[in-house]
Amino acid sequence: MRKIVFVFGILLFAIPSFCEMKRKEVSLTVYNQNFALVRDVREIELKKGIQKVYFEEVASKIDPTSVRISSLNHPEYLVVREQNFEYDLINPDKLLNKYLDRKIEVITKDNYIFKGFLSSFNNSQIIISESKKGKIYMINRENVRNIIFPEIPEGLIVKPTLLWELESKKSLSHLIELMYITSGINWRADYVLEIGEKDDKFDINGWVTIDNKSGATYKNAKLKLIAGEVRRIGEREMRRRWFAEGEFLAKAAPQFKEKPFFEYHLYTLQRPTTVKNNETKQIEFLSATNVKCKKIYVYEDVYYRWWRGKKKTGKVDVYIKFKNSKDNNLGIPLPKGRARLYKKDVDGTSQFIGEDEIDHTPKDEVVKLKIGKAFDIVAEKGIKEHEKIATGVYRDKIEIVLRNHKKEKVKVEVIEHLPGVWEILDKSLPYEKIDAFTIKFIVEIPPDGESKLTYTVQYRY
Repeated sequence: MRKIVFVFGILLFAIPSFCEMKRKEVSLTVYNQNFALVRDVREIELKKGIQKVYFEEVASKIDPTSVRISSLNHPEYLVVREQNFEYDLINPDKLLNKYLDRKIEVITKDNYIFKGFLSSFNNSQIIISESKKGKIYMINRENVRNIIFPEIPEGLIVKPTLLWELESKKSLSHLIELMYITSGINWRADYVLEIGEKDDKFDINGWVTIDNKSGATYKNAKLKLIAGEVRRIGEREMRRRWFAEGEFLAKAAPQFKEKPFFEYHLYTLQRPTTVKNNETKQIEFLSATNVKCKKIYVYEDVYYRWWRGKKKTGKVDVYIKFKNSKDNNLGIPLPKGRARLYKKDVDGTSQFIGEDEIDHTPKDEVVKLKIGKAFDIVAEKGIKEHEKIATGVYRDKIEIVLRNHKKEKVKVEVIEHLPGVWEILDKSLPYEKIDAFTIKFIVEIPPDGESKLTYTVQYRY
């Protein structure tokens, strides 16, 4: 056994594993539900008979019940007799507690060495006796530089470790495959859009963002991403995450390759990569230019929030709308993620203009991004007339005034949500029925002018 030394609580030396293992391959499949499947292949020499094997460098957030181990090259000669996950990690107080009434060495900052039996300790002091009836030393913990322990006590480990009791029918070199599920690692998509001068085109870059807080580093791993709703027992909330079929990349050299997998979609990075613990890694998966878009203005309000005779001045929302089609330089499945929008100033520098979330969007579908409020367009809404027709039946005349302070004309989509069973009796502009409770008007406003929309609705609760 090697000695272990703590310097200000940092482990310097540790006990080696019973059997030396050489890592051959690591694969990491990350799900967008904050967990991952780890596949770790290592080579190990096993003697004939029963032996214990330590498997270190596993994720600290491992689900021990998900562990699966097998021999890839000699499965018929390997029997797994017992499996344990040890996670009682070493720290100074745990070691001190294990070494009560046992010998240790304490080195102070002025290089004085105390050797003896550990009698007691607390947050401020360590008490050592030379022998059961010898001198007693009280050492201030702030003055301690090193503490030397002869060995790691049973039941304490340096890092999360899997321990197996294996039986090998022959003395052989095995390729051991370990598979397990760990939480604490997630992925999402992030998009950067730069809008052109006329707000009618944009360039887009998409990034896969992987956030690893699983407690392990995966060196030169084969990285795969799963999109879909994978059921896990015990989870209270599961979000639907579906992707459509198609290539994950546009224009740029492909880094990810997509294919359907069971009822989900699987995306494989075409090269190894290292995913470090406590690291946020981004890998580009999408690049496209000159994507046509349209800027639209929307004024939307809930009807029953208003009371007769009262007016309210409101804001008009600004959206960027585009079709995810091949003819529009896209036509790819867009994973759910945050989209940040920029536009170049007159001096050529890009300025941030807003952000929204893209939902999982198949090819040939329309995307609408809400990016902010229009500064120069104002809406004012009120109920001009309110009349009770019968029990539970009412008739209202609604007036919406839209003012445009821009130098060019604009069109505003006015979305109205109506209560109960309704009927439009009169209107100043045509409308489109969106669903059972929603209608839409298109209002054109002249430069530095205003437009008025009126309609009369009768509704019954």
